[in-house]
Amino acid sequence: MERHQNSANHTKIKTTSTDKGMATIDYFERRLDDKKRLTIPSELRAEFKSGVVVTRGFKKYLHLYSKAVWDELVEPALKGDILDEKTADINVQFRTGKIEGPLDAKQGRILLDQQLLDYAGISKDLIAVRAGQYWRLSQKPRGLRPRS
Repeated sequence: MERHQNSANHTKIKTTSTDKGMATIDYFERRLDDKKRLTIPSELRAEFKSGVVVTRGFKKYLHLYSKAVWDELVEPALKGDILDEKTADINVQFRTGKIEGPLDAKQGRILLDQQLLDYAGISKDLIAVRAGQYWRLSQKPRGLRPRS
């Protein structure tokens, strides 16, 4: 199932089917509003009912986690050995500029800080790709067209 919408958010959603026949969204495109808020597609909002965590990624992109995934999987992984430099580096990478909070109840939005957007080179249009239990957010490349 693909859905294309020509609204202010320029919604483009790509879904795949799971082995149980259910559709899973694995890609979407969005345009940030003037206040730099990202609107999560309505089909995904239940995934983020625990809240949202946004961090810098490993490269020039952002990570978007549900608060439940952050608390259950990421936080324990970040504990590691107190004297391990790799663990320290990952903590610095993920915690610098980290934001968290609920989606707004009406439109499912979260405000993205400018320093995170600058880190990822995101100006207005972004793409989100599922990477297992989190999402990668990056600047939409010029000339990228919807998949058919």
